[in-house]
Amino acid sequence: MKPTVARLVVFAPNWLGDAVMALPAIADVRRAFPDASLTIAARPSIAPLFTMVPGIDGMLTLDKHTGPMSFETALLLPNSFHAALRVWRAGVPERWGYRTDWRGPLLTRAIAQPSRGHQVEYYQHLVRAVGCPSVSGTPQVILSDELRATAIRELHSAGWDGRRPLVALAPGAAYGGAKRWPPASFAELARTLAVDGMQSILVGGRGDFAVAREIESALGTDVVLNLMGTDLPTLAALLGTCRALVSNDSGAMHLGAAVGVRVTAVFGPTDERVTRPAGSGHAVLTHSVWCRPCGMRECPIDHRCMRGVGVDRVVGAVRQML
Repeated sequence: MKPTVARLVVFAPNWLGDAVMALPAIADVRRAFPDASLTIAARPSIAPLFTMVPGIDGMLTLDKHTGPMSFETALLLPNSFHAALRVWRAGVPERWGYRTDWRGPLLTRAIAQPSRGHQVEYYQHLVRAVGCPSVSGTPQVILSDELRATAIRELHSAGWDGRRPLVALAPGAAYGGAKRWPPASFAELARTLAVDGMQSILVGGRGDFAVAREIESALGTDVVLNLMGTDLPTLAALLGTCRALVSNDSGAMHLGAAVGVRVTAVFGPTDERVTRPAGSGHAVLTHSVWCRPCGMRECPIDHRCMRGVGVDRVVGAVRQML
């Protein structure tokens, strides 16, 4: 039997890609409790994502200054012990989440983990177990007209002529260098797309500046426009202006899919069965080697899983999307 809930807080996952993959589960919660006040608790770096998600009534930014929590129910999408301890200490009466990390005694509804499939389904399994039926497994964010206009201004400021079709390149990956397709390959891809009449733009977070400079240096021209370091909503809007996105397994990959751009994703050390972009029309490219998916942050040998994905394969996938 589904409980009655008036004030509900959902703790969002801690990484952008995971937070995007949790959006279908959050939408299921919204539909299941239409009259409840729904607040999202998220890290400062993730919180802006939920300004583009309908049905959210409030935001709670999780930092050292976070005040008391006056909620009846907390749904914990992160699996950490700390998340459960936080809501237990806050005195939230109902605390729901997976029975992981020795935190079962802190939860009032401790759900057993399923056998691991795609991460979208993993989050939806949890909310189904607490009474929220699943509807769609495709994450979606909504871009306002104001955000779209901001993206166009940013593009013109960076040098876009307003005519050439755009392809976004997201060469970064927060987890580690092993997930990154080589910068030289991104540079060759941009050069080839320019011959096809496409304008490539570099997108990502401030932590990706170094790899962007490598790509620009390899090209030595204005083949790419560097739009690294924007805020999260502007990144989403930039992706929404593009005909295609080429990315590693990263938060930008999931965000691009959620705004509706078709993604070509290069996977190496991570398992595409778990974190591939959700939805249809995307291409996932891998190179079959004995050591993948290893899950390591840095490759201890020669990075063969990523280097083995040729530029020609990526170009071919992108051309099919244009």
